[in-house]
This record gives sequence, C-alpha cells and structure tokens, in this order.
Amino acid sequence: MTRVEAAAPVRLDFAGGWTDVPPFSAREGGVVVTASIALHARAIVQLGGEMLHLVAEDLDDAVDLALDRAVDAGARLALLTAALRMLPVGACRLTTRSDAPPGSGLGSSGALDVALVAALTLARGESLDPLAVAARGCYLESVEARIPGGRQDQYAAALGGFRCFRFDDPAVAVEPIVLDRVFAAELERRLVLCYMGASRFSGTTIVRVADAYQRGDRRVASALHDLRESACLMAEALRAADLAQVGRLLRRNWVAQQSLDAGMCTPEMARLERAMDDVGVLGGKAAGSGAGGSMFFLTADDPAPAVAAARNAGVTVLPVQWEPRGVRAW
Repeated sequence: MTRVEAAAPVRLDFAGGWTDVPPFSAREGGVVVTASIALHARAIVQLGGEMLHLVAEDLDDAVDLALDRAVDAGARLALLTAALRMLPVGACRLTTRSDAPPGSGLGSSGALDVALVAALTLARGESLDPLAVAARGCYLESVEARIPGGRQDQYAAALGGFRCFRFDDPAVAVEPIVLDRVFAAELERRLVLCYMGASRFSGTTIVRVADAYQRGDRRVASALHDLRESACLMAEALRAADLAQVGRLLRRNWVAQQSLDAGMCTPEMARLERAMDDVGVLGGKAAGSGAGGSMFFLTADDPAPAVAAARNAGVTVLPVQWEPRGVRAW
C-alpha cells in the first residue's frame, strides 16, 4: 500500500465544552454533548521517496525534512512532525486539509489529530479501533505537540454521530444519543451555523481558566458546574426531541461559558447574537472555545430570516448536515 487517506468529521458542541479540560475533568469530571457534521479533516500519506515532504494546504505551507528531522519538535508544521515522531512510516509525502475554515471552533484540530493517527496507523500496516484512535489523537495533541486542551474533539471525530461524553480523567465514558428521525431532520433544518473569521482563542485562555479554577475562583467553578449540568440536560432534551429546551440550554451554556473568561465573547459575536435575537431564535452559542470562530443558532421555525440576518452581519453561513460515521481510513 503506497497511498493511504483518512477523513474525520468536525463537530458542533451542544453543551458542556470546557468541562473536558483539566484540572476540572480530573477533579470533578466533565460532561460534553457533541454532534458530528459532514465537514471533514483529511490526512493523505503517500509512501516513498527519500525524505519527508509535509504539506498543510489550509495553512498554505509546506516543508521538506530529512528523515532524522522528524524528531525536531520545533520544526514548522509541528502537528505533522509530531504525528510522524509518534507513528513513523519512513520517507513519505504527508498532506493535510480541512473542509472547515481555519479557526472555526468546530474542532478541526482534534479531527486532524484523529485523521493523522488513522492514516499513519494504516500506512504502517496496523489497525486501531475508534476509541483507541481517539485516545492516541489526544496524546498526539497534548503530549507530542504540547497543545493544551480537552478531549471532546478527538472522541467526537473518531466516533461520529450524537454523543454524550463523560470525562473522569483518565477514563472516558461514551453514551450514544439516538434521535428520533423526524426530530433529527428538523434540528438540522433549523440550525444556522455562522463563521465570522478565525478565532482569537489561544492556549493562554485555557491557562487563565485553569489557574482561576485551581485557586478557587467561585465564579469560574460555578460556571463549570453549570456547563456540566447543561450538558446532562441537553442529552435529555435531545432524546426527548424537545426543541424549545435545546434552545434554552444553548443559551444557558453560552451565558455560563462567558463567565469563564472576559475574552470569550468578541464585539462581533455580541452583534451577531443581537441580530439573531431580533429575528427570534430559540438560542445559540459559540462553537468551541469562543473568542470568534463560529456561532450556531436554533431558529424557531423558518431559518431564512436568521440566514439573512447572518449574511447582513457579514458572516459566512456554513452547511449543517449530520455525520453518523466517525473516522475512516482507506
């Protein structure tokens, strides 16, 4: 086998994001509800040649490395070099791309972790089950690439579908959320996903939130508890096909998330939220960590007014289509 490709879906985080991030997830346990959508991160491995040719199409960047440079943690395209340190395949061309725009907050980095692990594992003639791919994807990002964060993105990308994840570090429990078919279609139709440009979120935000929680900041601790409770209630609302409750919980989650750090909601996000409230959405929140990227909103019925409001606000409306499958490699 000289060419291997893998694709892993990104996700919408319906509730509970940030509770999967240490130290909260280790001390008290986090709960996150996600749904995978049909935008994918992709990794392509072409074996052969005399060196490593790395291409990140989304970053418009490429670098050639001698084989012994794959261990250089300071190299450009650090995630790709980290993946090759963890799962070496010899000389190759490794190409990555994503259907989701950069900094969208849709978990594309975690999906790319998973796609890289799946592609390189298959290129080595090995196999892993989806949970193992997710775990190795988390290791790739947090340990090999030294990027702080939670684990929901990798597990959502590996497994696909609607899921409720319970993180009690190091354990992860996975509960599928089975939706009524008609409700799933209606939820898909009524969601408006808005991309407003790359998020200004950074690892320093995670450090600030973690430090505040560790020193006993009551506001941050209360927000994390509320996020976890919102996720538990969101799983129930989705199973009960309760659109009104889903909307309320999206709004509740976003209020709690903004309590974690002053930079969560940018002025652009606040303006978009006001425009969506003016057309009567049931609720909405940031996709992912916040500070820009994307927001998604649940409309009361006809999504057309919300789509028009989003475009009038100068943002890009992205497609929402549920993806029941997780990572695939071939």
